[in-house]
Amino acid sequence: MSRRTAQEPEAPSPPTELLGTVAIVGFPNVGKSTLVNRLTATRAAVVHETPGVTRDRKELVCEWNGRHFLLVDTGGVDLADPSPITRSIAEQARAAVAEADVVLFVVDTRAGVTPGDEEIADILRASRKPVLVLANKVDDPSRDADALEFHRLGLGDPLPLSALHGHGTGDLLDAVVAMLEREGAARAPVDEGAVRVAILGRPNVGKSSLLNALLGQERVIVSDVPGTTRDAIDTVLARDGRTYVLVDTAGLRRKRRHRQGIEYYSELRALEAAERADVALVLIDAGEGVVEQDVAVADVARKAHCSTLVVLSKWDVSTITIEDVRPLLRERLRQRPPFIAVSAKTGRGVARLLDEVDRLFTKHTARIPTPELNRFLAELRERRQPPARNGRRLNLLYGTQFRTRPPRIRLFVNDPGLVTRDYGYWVENELRRRFELEGVPLTIDFVRRA
Repeated sequence: MSRRTAQEPEAPSPPTELLGTVAIVGFPNVGKSTLVNRLTATRAAVVHETPGVTRDRKELVCEWNGRHFLLVDTGGVDLADPSPITRSIAEQARAAVAEADVVLFVVDTRAGVTPGDEEIADILRASRKPVLVLANKVDDPSRDADALEFHRLGLGDPLPLSALHGHGTGDLLDAVVAMLEREGAARAPVDEGAVRVAILGRPNVGKSSLLNALLGQERVIVSDVPGTTRDAIDTVLARDGRTYVLVDTAGLRRKRRHRQGIEYYSELRALEAAERADVALVLIDAGEGVVEQDVAVADVARKAHCSTLVVLSKWDVSTITIEDVRPLLRERLRQRPPFIAVSAKTGRGVARLLDEVDRLFTKHTARIPTPELNRFLAELRERRQPPARNGRRLNLLYGTQFRTRPPRIRLFVNDPGLVTRDYGYWVENELRRRFELEGVPLTIDFVRRA
């Protein structure tokens, strides 16, 4: 509820044609994510001195001299590490190379050619993809000759650069654009009308497993280790003529006053993902039941103005029933979101989940006809007497919906100062009930008639 007026949002700019896809690969801690942030002029990739921070593929649009391409950051590839998570990272990097039009192979000039570099070079030669070897960490241009050592990888002339300071990155972007134009690999952009879906939840509630079940493939790394996902990973899914942008996010933990480092930036990405989403899937571990942090995650979605669908995950191992959680969800979650039980392991409910997303998105983008809205306001005036103060009574005059995605309604009254918190929430709940807006964020501006 709000008493402020708002301007109509600007029309979204048309989608930009992309020249193609560029994958960045390399051994752990050679500076791949720093390079991504440099090339995209963002801080979208989590950067930390700890090796192996990036795990999943992360896709970002990069612009250079008016030309755009998709840049795919990947986790560090260490083929000698036998751990399951490292093997998964390597598979993700291989998949990124297979889908790319150009590959950027980042090496550490300070470390020289390592056995790990040689193993990755073998994979890239076998891929037969155009490759640029980037000799990173040449922070002093007078040391450019140090890059020559990497000729022995057999992948062409290495390009000296410093991702940290920007040395050589302009030449790199020139070369990438030229290679993409030669490849002629332009692809269709993601439609602005795509449904943006953020997958939110506490750590280890099954977010990545659900995404993989929706996609029908191992697109993101799934692990039973809490905190596996650190970035917000965008994945495009087409279904029945509709495009979805699915965003897997890091687990949202209980707030701590002095959170810092990787955990802080990972959660910041999750919050940003919610802010650009239309629909949020709030996952709750059905095996554990509803806990206080689940309510806090749902509140993140509400504050980000996402339409919300509660997903009771891991239903195959649940000991609770729908009736056990229904009263609690209705009582604690202000938007009264619908909920669905799913199991990524068995596939139960997964197909129906996107149907529920479609239904919510339709309400998220719908417009209530002005005559219908004003007939309903007349009913409200009859059903409950508006509040009064100092002999003056609030008068609901008329209303109109002036924004969608999500809906925002302007109600004209004689004096906004007469609107009480209780009455405002009552109007909101009645509007939600009449127009079937359960789970949809609804903003009401009470404004004085001019």
